[in-house]
Amino acid sequence: MRTERIAVVGGGIIGCLVAREAARSGARVTLVDRDLVGLGASGRSAGVHFPLGRTERVRAMSAYSQAYYDALKDAFPALPIQPLPLDAAVPVGAAREHHARFLHPGRPSAMVAADGRRVPWPDGGTTWRLPGCQVADVGDLVGALVRDLRDRVAVLEGVRVLAVDEHSSGVTLTLGTGESREFDQVVLCPGPWANADEWRRYTAGLGIRIKKVVALHVDQPVEDDDVGVFFPVEDAFLVPVRHRGHWLFSYTCPDWDVLPDSLHDGLSAADLSRARAALLRYAPASADRVRGGRVFCDAYSPAREPLVVPVGATGRVVFAGAANGSGYRLGPAIATAAVQLLAIHHPSEEMPSCAS
Repeated sequence: MRTERIAVVGGGIIGCLVAREAARSGARVTLVDRDLVGLGASGRSAGVHFPLGRTERVRAMSAYSQAYYDALKDAFPALPIQPLPLDAAVPVGAAREHHARFLHPGRPSAMVAADGRRVPWPDGGTTWRLPGCQVADVGDLVGALVRDLRDRVAVLEGVRVLAVDEHSSGVTLTLGTGESREFDQVVLCPGPWANADEWRRYTAGLGIRIKKVVALHVDQPVEDDDVGVFFPVEDAFLVPVRHRGHWLFSYTCPDWDVLPDSLHDGLSAADLSRARAALLRYAPASADRVRGGRVFCDAYSPAREPLVVPVGATGRVVFAGAANGSGYRLGPAIATAAVQLLAIHHPSEEMPSCAS
């Protein structure tokens, strides 16, 4: 039987996991990234995993991904994935709705102020511990996984894909190095570059929008027993980042339809002002300890569920991404669903259908 030749375009966490799963399936895999693998949005990701889903499909993907990461950590204990004690906090009247979205929520209790890093809403609220949470240095994780793949996967770093041309017998990638390479199938995992001109004819109908992401670094000591807080109503969180020695506050930035290549100047005064104002609502004692942060882009789908779909005329090109800020959290399920769409056998355990 002929071995399938698969190209994965994009070397972030999703592309890396697609390459890993496709290689496990016996395909000849080439992973292509315009930069070093793991240095795009994945390298700036907060890397927080919590077992949550707004829909049944996303809950299934979250559960699958949690089990995948647990097994990966057991097999490779040195990977930069660490447990994260995390509490969910919601205002009065919202507890029942949000409690149902978590896979393994603890018992709700009255919200209390702890050490100044978190505060209750003026009218009170509810909090509960979320088991199964973890945090990873996603850029380092991608690097470690790709290092393990190099004897099975051809890795092209610093190589830009200029064009993707689907035809009856395969797919041609035109590269910035002047080469053209032929593959049987291609998986597009471009992260926030989902609407780039190079493959826009395949992604234009997906309705993907690109949003700016801003997270602040709070220069506050991290203790062994510190607990992070997730605010599901606002989609914000304040978590200790032990491997870097600071806290990270992520909130919902309102800037949409941003070009990822336009964010070369780091945090702007407006970014810092808006993020600090959001932090003041949750942890006012931390607001004056902000020492910078990170700004990047992420891809969002119209239905706020990841997209894993064949695109183009023949189905030889598959898009995997638009994870709505959850590329790391849902990456394993997205990758497995993408490989299920390829014409190769996949040995992983069966999972609920993640394609849509």
